[in-house]
Amino acid sequence: LEDGDGKTLVPSVVSYVGDEVLVGARARAQQVENPSQVVSSVKRFMGRGAEDISFEHPYRVVNDGSSSVLRFDVGTERSVTPMQVSAEVLRVLKERAEAELGEPVDGAVITVPAYFDDAQRQATKDAGRIAGLEVYRLLAEPTAAALAYGLDKGGQGLFAVYDLGGGTFDISILRLRDGVFQVLATGGDSALGGDDFDRALAEHLLMAVGIERPTDH
Repeated sequence: LEDGDGKTLVPSVVSYVGDEVLVGARARAQQVENPSQVVSSVKRFMGRGAEDISFEHPYRVVNDGSSSVLRFDVGTERSVTPMQVSAEVLRVLKERAEAELGEPVDGAVITVPAYFDDAQRQATKDAGRIAGLEVYRLLAEPTAAALAYGLDKGGQGLFAVYDLGGGTFDISILRLRDGVFQVLATGGDSALGGDDFDRALAEHLLMAVGIERPTDH
C-alpha cells in the first residue's frame, strides 16, 4: 500500500516533536536531534513495565508509582504508552488501506513475534483498539512469513523461520502438513535487533577514535 510519495514501507517510528504527531520517514528524520521524543522499535516495550526493561534506550520513562503501565515522557508535559505509539503506526496503515479500497476498514489481522506472552499479545490488541481496529486474530510472524513465501503450497515439510528486525529477534520451527502449519518450537529475544547492532557499532567507533562512551544514552 503506497503513500502519497509512492513509498510502500512505513518505518515504525513516531515523532512527538511539536504539536503534530508524525509517523514513518518524516518521524525518522527528527530522530537524531530529538531522540527522547521520537520513539522507534516500540514492539520491545509492549506489555512490559518499567521494571522489566533492562536494555539500553534513549527514552525518559515515567515512573510515578501510580501505574504498572510503562509510559514515555515525550516532552511538553505529555507522556504516551507503548500501545499508543503502536496505535499511531496502525492508524497510518489503516488510512492507507482505506485510501486503496475506497471504503472504511475496521478490522485487521496483526502479526506478532512467536514468543510474545499473554501481556504482550494483549498490549498489541489494545493498540489495535486505540487505532480504531477490531483485531480479528494475532498471527505469529514466522507463520505469516511462511504463508507470504507460499510454503503452504508445498504440501508438507519442516521449516526454520527466523525474524531479525530493528528491535527483536525470534526463530520458530514449523511443521507443514496438508497445508496447515504447526509451530513446534519458538525462541527469541525482545532486546536483540538492528538497534542493538547500531549501538554496538557506534560505541566501537567512538572507542576507536578515543571518545569516551557517553553515560546518558
